[in-house]
Formats: sequence, C-alpha cells, structure tokens
Amino acid sequence: MSEDKRFIEESEKWDSRELGASVDHTQVASEEQSQAVLDALDLQLISIRLQKGLIEDLKFIAKAHGIGYQPLVRDILHRFVVSEKKVIMRDILEQKRIELEMIEATNPLDKETELQKIA
Repeated sequence: MSEDKRFIEESEKWDSRELGASVDHTQVASEEQSQAVLDALDLQLISIRLQKGLIEDLKFIAKAHGIGYQPLVRDILHRFVVSEKKVIMRDILEQKRIELEMIEATNPLDKETELQKIA
C-alpha cells in the first residue's frame, strides 16, 4: 500500500473517531500544558451567567455542527464583534463625511485643515 493511501485511510479513521476516541487515548493535561494552549490561542478565562434554556439551545446547535458549545459561543461573539465594529466605523465615517460637507459649505478653505486632522 502506498504511503499516501495509508495516510488517507488513517486520517479517515481519526475523523470517524475509530481511532483516538477511547478513554485509553486520553489524559489530563498538566497545568503548564493548559496554560501553554491558552497562551498560544490568546485566550482568557471568564465567567458568565446565562439562562439554562439558552445554554441548552447553544449545546443543541453546537452538537448539530459537531463542535462544543463553548467554541460556538466564542465564534458567535467574534462574528458579532466584527460586524458591530464595521457598523460603528461606517457610522463614524459617515458622520465625518457630513461634518466635512458642512464645513465645505460654510468655508471651503477649512476642508483641508479638517482632512489633515482626520488623517
């Protein structure tokens, strides 16, 4: 059997959980290992209280996607933050555009000064 074919077959066994999913293949990570993972992923432990029903719904959705609910929550929060920051930045830029138009309408020479302040 070629090396490539063997690799593909073994990787499929890992993906299907035929390999590596038993208790025999697990061990508790040391405090150093846990901290190294947190540091490498730039994660910080937080505490948050959520409604039980919300947690159950998150677990249901996460299971449907084949992931844990905490990574799902991280992904949801990340998506929200990225989207909300874009909205806020668009609003700020729009407000600055309006301010510049008002300045230009009253005194065209002040526009260059305002543009330099923004940059």
